Amino acid sequence: MSRAFVNEEIAAVQTEQPVERLISTQPNYVTPRGLAQLQSRVAALQAEYSQQNALGEAADKQRQADIERDLRYFNQRLSSAQLAAPATSTEVVQIGSRVTFANEQDEEQQVQLVGEDEADAAHGLINWGSPLGRALLGARLGDEVLWKRPAGDQSIEIVRIEPADIQ
Repeated sequence: MSRAFVNEEIAAVQTEQPVERLISTQPNYVTPRGLAQLQSRVAALQAEYSQQNALGEAADKQRQADIERDLRYFNQRLSSAQLAAPATSTEVVQIGSRVTFANEQDEEQQVQLVGEDEADAAHGLINWGSPLGRALLGARLGDEVLWKRPAGDQSIEIVRIEPADIQ
């Protein structure tokens, strides 16, 4: 048998190690819903890992490696989670607040400040540590703040602050 065939067989059996997920350096503030999502994600990954292990030699080794990586990441995020106090103010933006702001053309937009792992811009859930989140956090009703965007800075005015509705 040629050496080339042996090397190909060995390569086919080896599992490629997935690239580790980077852990954010900012504090891991979470809303109650964000904490529940992290717990659920860890439980789902543990269940999937158990299912793969139960398959023995038939298990998808690459999938197992991916699950192990994700478990390391989400277990770390869960252990570092700091539950933010519920947003109750209608005067000051807090983590969990739903905020309506207007740009210089009086176009309004509404977002909710949440933890990093809970963020979903398509649903208006914005990471408190993002440029928009940092501009809004701590601002008061009626304040004008500077949103430092990659597309250029924009002045926005806080027109409404609603307490947290995520539990």
